[in-house]
Amino acid sequence: MTPILQEALRREKDLDEVLQTNTVFVNVSKGQVAKKDDLSSAFGTDDLTEICKQILAKGELQVSDKERQSQLEQMFRDIATIVAEKCVNPETKRPYTVSLIERAMKDIHYSVKANKSTKQQALEVIKQLKESIQIQRAHMRLRFILPAKDGKRLKEKLKPLINTVENEEFDDQLEMVCLIDPGCFRDIDELIRCETKGKGTLEVLSLKDVEEGDEKLE
Repeated sequence: MTPILQEALRREKDLDEVLQTNTVFVNVSKGQVAKKDDLSSAFGTDDLTEICKQILAKGELQVSDKERQSQLEQMFRDIATIVAEKCVNPETKRPYTVSLIERAMKDIHYSVKANKSTKQQALEVIKQLKESIQIQRAHMRLRFILPAKDGKRLKEKLKPLINTVENEEFDDQLEMVCLIDPGCFRDIDELIRCETKGKGTLEVLSLKDVEEGDEKLE
């Protein structure tokens, strides 16, 4: 269910903003309105507002061909974005741009599946792209040094952005070597610069290839 429909169910007064009409049809194209007895039999009530809530909660959303195409195009871009964030060129050890991944997906004629998550499809795309371009999943290895007064606080904020901590030392300052997804680099860089007012340092050490057996996109 979309956020709009969820909000409509939560606040009854908003149903009018979501629905064109609360009339229930047997066949909307022919204008055939459902009878009260049929509604009571099917929904256990003839209250049209309550019936609309049930339909919104349990029914299938019908969209136009144009809306469906727009959704598929957005999913296509989302899949390409995930692949670009998770992968590198193994020869140059540099991430691919989203636009390049989109072109590569079009070259292999990848067809988006509306009933599968973008993360699942990103895994499929990575496997298929390996047959046409140099690509593999990778982690970026970073070293950052933070002032002692910011160390503990910043470490907690950085945790969700870090995959693996390889080394950590905390004396006069916090020094940490860790692995991250390349797509998180900008967030980490901005966080350290802003929170330490430029006193923290961040260094890219290398890109470490992810083992082939890893089948999860976190």
